[in-house]
Amino acid sequence: MKFATKAIHAGQEPDPTTGAVMTPIYQTSTYWQKSPGEHKGYEYSRGTNPTRKALEDCLAALENCKFGLAFSSGMGATDCVLRLLKPGDEVITGNDLYGGSYRIFTKVYQKYGIKFHFLDLSKPENIIPYLNENTKLVWIETPTNPTMRIIDIEGVAKITKENKILLAVDNTFASPYLQNPADLGADIVMHSVTKYIGGHSDVVMGALLVNDEQLYKDLFFIYNACGATPGPQDSFLVLRGIKTLHLRMKAHCENGEKVAHYLKTHPKIDKIYWPGFEDHPNHDIAKKQMRGFGGMVSITLKDADLQETFRIASRFKVFSLAESLGGVESLINHPTTMTHGSIPKEEREKVGVTDNLLRLSVGVEDIEDLLADLEQALS
Repeated sequence: MKFATKAIHAGQEPDPTTGAVMTPIYQTSTYWQKSPGEHKGYEYSRGTNPTRKALEDCLAALENCKFGLAFSSGMGATDCVLRLLKPGDEVITGNDLYGGSYRIFTKVYQKYGIKFHFLDLSKPENIIPYLNENTKLVWIETPTNPTMRIIDIEGVAKITKENKILLAVDNTFASPYLQNPADLGADIVMHSVTKYIGGHSDVVMGALLVNDEQLYKDLFFIYNACGATPGPQDSFLVLRGIKTLHLRMKAHCENGEKVAHYLKTHPKIDKIYWPGFEDHPNHDIAKKQMRGFGGMVSITLKDADLQETFRIASRFKVFSLAESLGGVESLINHPTTMTHGSIPKEEREKVGVTDNLLRLSVGVEDIEDLLADLEQALS
């Protein structure tokens, strides 16, 4: 099946009891067993639930993977991957990273004896000097949050496979519509489903998608044992959201491109980060591994201090000043005090996450209204 067909049908058969086309919300915690251990594949909803299973199968199909696991948040999914590690293991990751990922790496897992290397991953070979027998995981996100750095997934995967190291890719910013890391060699694809996949700012959820059956079993054991699993109502809402993912992503990409080009020449803008520009670092890699450049755009304001940045961020009328991204509505975010506040100032500023940086999640409203809002806010 092609992408749009998978988004609408994958993992979702008509309900065998009633023929309902939409997957029912199985609002149950437990399941009848004919005799101990003899059941219909479901025992207790922490581990498995029919509504969630339909979603997991759909997500796996969208990422061209065999197995999927849905979590109660993106951080729950990240935590599950990290629980594969043991004290003494080492992780290589990027130095431009979502603040929540940085926080769980440094504030939670580092104290258990796991070592993290935060590197400039603009070139895959930058990984090589840090490889040793303790390296067990490479964790990347591309495009990165919030400066839209592009990492060559295939190039990194070649190194990790040669060294028998797991590669996990946070694919949240691209979504499965624009990029499929498993096709490029990733072992684990992670999503904050809250964002583009859910798409309507009404669900918090995460997901892991894999092809290796043993890896799936290892992750499922942690998933069931630790219990960061979502309920059936949220699973139903995401299944519904996925049915328009292809349509929404087209609109996000179209509006994102127009907003980026508008801002590139605006006199109030100093720097702009959007992978679609030919002068964006690793644009050629983005063009190769992505099917579009998405609706995320970051900017720095020219000669603006923190007070002036706050003033402009608070002037928007169509864009909402809020955490998160990827919903149908346009959002504006101030990373240094919001999504990336947990990263020390000196570390943020090394990669360009400065006090005058704003991150835009361009929604699917009429483009004329978005451009007018940018014009009045920046005036």
